[in-house]
Order: sequence, then structure tokens, then C-alpha cells
Amino acid sequence: MIDLSAAHMESFLEMMSAERGAANNTLLSYEHDLEDASSFLKQRGVKPTDATSDDLRAYLSHLAQQGFKASSQARRLSALRQFYKFLYAEGLRTDDPTGVLDAPKKARPLPKVLSIDDVSKLIGRAEQEAAEGGSDPVARLRMHALIELLYATGMRVSELVSLPASVLAQNGRFLVIRGKGNKERLVPLSHSAIRAMQAYGTAMASDNAAQKTPPPESLWLFPSSGKAGYLPRQVFARDLKDLAARAGIRVAAISPHVLRHAFASHLLANGADLRAVQELLGHSDISTTQIYTHVLEERLHQLVQNHHPLAKQAKKQD
Repeated sequence: MIDLSAAHMESFLEMMSAERGAANNTLLSYEHDLEDASSFLKQRGVKPTDATSDDLRAYLSHLAQQGFKASSQARRLSALRQFYKFLYAEGLRTDDPTGVLDAPKKARPLPKVLSIDDVSKLIGRAEQEAAEGGSDPVARLRMHALIELLYATGMRVSELVSLPASVLAQNGRFLVIRGKGNKERLVPLSHSAIRAMQAYGTAMASDNAAQKTPPPESLWLFPSSGKAGYLPRQVFARDLKDLAARAGIRVAAISPHVLRHAFASHLLANGADLRAVQELLGHSDISTTQIYTHVLEERLHQLVQNHHPLAKQAKKQD
């Protein structure tokens, strides 16, 4: 079997340049990655052109042990895939050993979460401004209602801004939300969310009645003159950042989706079941909700530290 010689590598890089139009930096990257893989395989006593899937899997494992990120491992694997496909196409191999290899999974980034103190500051500021009224009291009451509803239910921002006006007529402590895939789910409302929503509804009705030409009755709880007929989520996101700035919260850390994350994380941190949170968020698959398992892990750690007899003894000895 022909070894992975400089000639073969040069032929591969020429093909990538001529047929694929690869940039010079890309070619240099391929060359570096293939040389690194070749060096590892030779240490195992394996000719690169004879490498099996297990040999290449061992190379990826070696990269992981060396501390390479999943993205870096995936880049190396991509170079190997391209090269072995080239060898196969040229008749230098009868198979492609990379065909059965799975790309390293990238760690899913943890969701940004506001602390309970920051959420309290945000809601407190919205409540204060709603009580003060100002030049546009309805807008301030609307903002208070939006934040209370979002944190109380964990709704998606698209679900929040498109709530029907009929929810004002509900007397119970639950909302029926129509989410993705037109699926309905039931979410509970806090007393403060109900009060904020009712105060906003009353003020909006009074404001409409006071106008010389009252606007036509809207289907939406948060009406707008825009095409959709309800408050654009981008407008809410902008106003939320403005409120965060006035509340002394870092603007970059806030968005409607961050409040949804806060709802889920704070529930789990206080003992809620992951399945229950899945239902409340409207996730069709539990794996989507499992991005919050870091909260559960921290809670379990604290549980052991605070309640396990040996942990208590260790604290006393310290």
C-alpha cells in the first residue's frame, strides 16, 4: 500500500485548489492537520494510507485528551474526510475509513440566566414606573404586564405578544397558550401577573373610550398598528433593554428569551421537576429542556453538601 507521501498530499492540495477553489489559508490548514494526523498514526506503527476507522477514532480521542475543543476536533476530522475521499477517488484506497466516524459533539452553550435579584429589580422598576404613570401611563402598564406575564409563565416572546384580548375576560389563574405546531398548553399565572394584566386592560379600555374616535376593537391583548396587529417582539425587546438600563441591570444580559430561561432555571433551582418544566415551556422533546440540567446538578450538589451526614462532619472539622 502506498504511504501518505509528500507527493500524495501535494496532489490532494492541488485538487482542493484547482477543483474546489480552496483559499491559501484553507490549504495551509489542511496541510497542517494532515501532517499532525500522519505523525500520530506513524507513532502507532500505522501507515496513514493503511489507517482503519479505529486508528482515526484513536486520533480524535488523542485530540480530546490533549484538550482540543470539539470544534477543533471536527475541523481535523473534516480534513481527514476530504483526504480519504480523495484517496478513494484516485483508487489508492478501496474504502473510506472516515465514513463511519461521528463528528465530535459541540457542547451546547448554557443559557444566559438572570439572577432572582435581577429579575426582582426589573419587575420592581416596571411596577414603580407603572404606578407613577408619566406621559404615557398605558405604555408603562403594558410593560409591567408583559414582564410579569413572561416571568410568571415562561412563554416564548412570540406567544406573549400575540396573546388574544379574550384573556382579560378569564377569571382563573391559568392561561391556555397556543404554541409551536399549533399545540395548546396550560400555564399558571401568579397573582402579581393577574393584577398587572388587569390594570393594563382597564387603563387601555379607559384610554380608548376617552378618544374622540375610538380605535376598532382589537383581537389582541397588546395591539399595534403594525401589519400583524399586535406588538412586534422587536419593539418589546428594545423596550425591555431600556427598562433594564433604568433598573441598573447590564443591558447585554437581558432579552425576552433570557427571562424565559430565568423562569425555567429558577423553577428547577427551587425543586421543580424537569418534566413539569418541559410542559410549561412547551418543549416537545425533553432533550431541549435538558439544557437546564446544570441547574439540577448544582441543586443536587448543594443537597448533598447540606444534608449528607459525612458532608456535615467534614464541615465541622473544617
